[in-house]
Amino acid sequence: MNGGEMMVVLIVLVAVVGKIVQARYRAADRIEGQPTQDSADTQRQREEIRALKERIAVLERLATDKEDSSARLDREIEKLRDRP
Repeated sequence: MNGGEMMVVLIVLVAVVGKIVQARYRAADRIEGQPTQDSADTQRQREEIRALKERIAVLERLATDKEDSSARLDREIEKLRDRP
């Protein structure tokens, strides 16, 4: 092979390797499933999860609170019921 043929082979080889690497990165991004933008449904679900976590935190506090006031407990439970 002369110098010109070798250069053409190297250019083709670099182009092929570049395409393979590019395809692997794109496939890895799809496998991870990281959406670039949240859909309205995803946003709604995140808000619902946040609200549920808040409610669980209140319930945990009520369950572990040392002060055993049933009136206070009733008020806190009613507050949770009033939340959307």
